[in-house]
Amino acid sequence: MKLHQVWQLGVKDMKAVPLPRPRSAPKRPRELTDEERASRVVFRQILTTPPVLSKNSKIAFMFLTPGTLPFERLWEKFFEGHEGRYTIYIHASREKPEHVSPIFVGREIHSEKVTWGKISMVDAERRLMANALQDIDNQHFVLLSDSCVPLHSFDYIYDYLMGANLSFIDCFYDPGPHGNFRYSQNMLPEVTETDFRKGSQWFSVKRQHALMIIADSLYYTKFKLHCRPGMEDGRNCYADEHYLPTVFRMMDPDGIANWSVTHVDWSEGKWHPKAYRAKHVNLELLKNIASIDVSHHVTSDGKKVVTENPCLWNGAKRPCYLFARKFYPESINNLLTLFANYTLI
Repeated sequence: MKLHQVWQLGVKDMKAVPLPRPRSAPKRPRELTDEERASRVVFRQILTTPPVLSKNSKIAFMFLTPGTLPFERLWEKFFEGHEGRYTIYIHASREKPEHVSPIFVGREIHSEKVTWGKISMVDAERRLMANALQDIDNQHFVLLSDSCVPLHSFDYIYDYLMGANLSFIDCFYDPGPHGNFRYSQNMLPEVTETDFRKGSQWFSVKRQHALMIIADSLYYTKFKLHCRPGMEDGRNCYADEHYLPTVFRMMDPDGIANWSVTHVDWSEGKWHPKAYRAKHVNLELLKNIASIDVSHHVTSDGKKVVTENPCLWNGAKRPCYLFARKFYPESINNLLTLFANYTLI
């Protein structure tokens, strides 16, 4: 594997005030339903209300996990020395986690069972955000899995997210069987096939967008009822891959980056992404992932159309990824040994 040069970003370069951006209001030729009109009033109010200023802005790190977090020692190293600039929330869907790091003790929220591919995954995400939003100092909200690891230092990630003028929600058009084939016309009239989008579930959103997500009822209900495994015509729809990309495509398309800051390798073409065992984890791998500066999407139809776009941070090309998954628990010692070298920036 060729070792790419990692783009060097100093903290001073990341302190810029987010640039203002225009918002394009969604246009609809038809008459809105009462529910749509009410939803859009709420969304518009949230988006146009100036953010609450915090003297101590924090990032909420929201862990969605079946149980114990295998990389607590790595995350403890990542958070060390940055107390007061982050908060931790854990949704453990199967069993109560056993902690090896004191900073994770007592950070579990009320959790419910999560079934892969079903709306319960979205429910868990919304539950995490609702808990995190109670802290007014939380200004950015990152969803992470138990197999996620950081790719950069805390300062780098903090300045990257706090200084960005967008939320990082993956969103692209896929006309194939794993994309728009999953759409159901039962979502009409509020959700059209033209608006239906796909993306990774691992998001990082600003406070206004987090508020939008938990305030939504109309579109959430559409996906709860009409995007699920085992639908008509043999279709399988997974709400965690379509709900947020579709809603933000409709409600605030200029407010999202259209890529996730969490790297996942789907190059093997399987149902699940590539997973890294201890033997795979070395400095070259981590620095190569951290240096990627182009987002990559492939359609699931026969054409396999590849779309690549530069990752733009406030208009400037920057590395795309702050976190990566999926890492096996056995790789913890390799990651701890390499941490100081691969997170130099």
